[in-house]
Amino acid sequence: MQRKCLATISRGLAFVLPLVFVLCVQVAFAGKPLKLLAIGNSFSEDAIEQNLFELAAATGHQMVIGNMYIGGCSLERHWGNARKDKPDYNYRKIGIDGKMTRTANYTLDKALRDEQWDYVSLQQVSQLSGMYSSFQPHLDSLIAYVRARVPATTKLIWHVTWAYAQNSTHGGFANYDRNQDKMYRAIVEGAQRLKKENAQFSLFVPVGTAIQNARTSFVGDHLNRDGFHLDLVLGRYTAACTWFECLFGTKVFGNRYAPKGLDKAQKAVAQWAAHLAVELPFECSLIDIVDTTTKVSAGGLVEKK
Repeated sequence: MQRKCLATISRGLAFVLPLVFVLCVQVAFAGKPLKLLAIGNSFSEDAIEQNLFELAAATGHQMVIGNMYIGGCSLERHWGNARKDKPDYNYRKIGIDGKMTRTANYTLDKALRDEQWDYVSLQQVSQLSGMYSSFQPHLDSLIAYVRARVPATTKLIWHVTWAYAQNSTHGGFANYDRNQDKMYRAIVEGAQRLKKENAQFSLFVPVGTAIQNARTSFVGDHLNRDGFHLDLVLGRYTAACTWFECLFGTKVFGNRYAPKGLDKAQKAVAQWAAHLAVELPFECSLIDIVDTTTKVSAGGLVEKK
C-alpha cells in the first residue's frame, strides 16, 4: 500500500500532507556536537560523507562524522578485520569545522576510541543487504566488539540501504532475480526482522525506503549513477535528508540547504521522500509532485522548459 504525498511547484512550494507520528526520531542536545561513526563501505560514503553535515549546520547543529571505509565490505569482513585488528580501513572524518581528513591503514579499534561517539552505524554489503541469513554470526560478534570500546551511552544504528536500479548490471542483483521491488522488499523485511530480534539497535535509518519513495515521483528510476551507487546530487541528498531527520528529530522539508545542481523540484522530492520514509520506514510511499517549471526528460532527471 502506498501513501500519497501531493505537492505543487510553481513560483513557490505548497505541500499538503497529513502529519503522522514520526517513528525514527532522536533529538540532539543544543550546543553539543552530535558524533556519528559508520562502519561501512561505499554505501555509507554515499549516505553521510556529503550533505549531512551541511543539513545539520543549516539548522544550527554541529556534527562530527566518521566513516570507516572499505569498498564492498561485508559484515563478515568487518568482523574479521576487528578480530585480527587489521589496519585495512580508510578513515574519513569530518570535524566540527566541516573539513574532511582521510587516514589510510586504520583499525576499527582505533576509530571506535577516537571520539566519544553518540552513534555507531552498521550495515551489510549491498548484494547481501536483503539476505538476513548473511548477517549472522558476524553481526552479533561485531556488536559485542563495538560495545566493548564505546561509552555505554553510545547508540547503535542499522543503516537500511537501497535496492539497485532496475537496469543495474551488478552481479549481486541476481540474488533478487534482477528485480528491484524484490530486492527492496527483502531489504526492509530483513530490517524488520532485525528490529524484532535484536534489541541492540536504537535507530533504523530507512534510506532504502527514501530512495524507493523518490522513484515513484517524476524523477523515476534515476537515483543511481552506475546502477547501484547513488547519483552524486539527488541520490546522495535524499540519503542525507533521511539521516538528518532520524538523528535530529527535525522535519527536513524547509531546510534551506541543497547542493549545487539540485533544482527546486528535485529538492522537494528528496525532502519528502526522506520524511515519508522516516514516518513509514518499511513501506514505499507515492510522491506525486506537479512541477510547472520543469518537464521530465527522457535522458535525465529533469529538463528546464
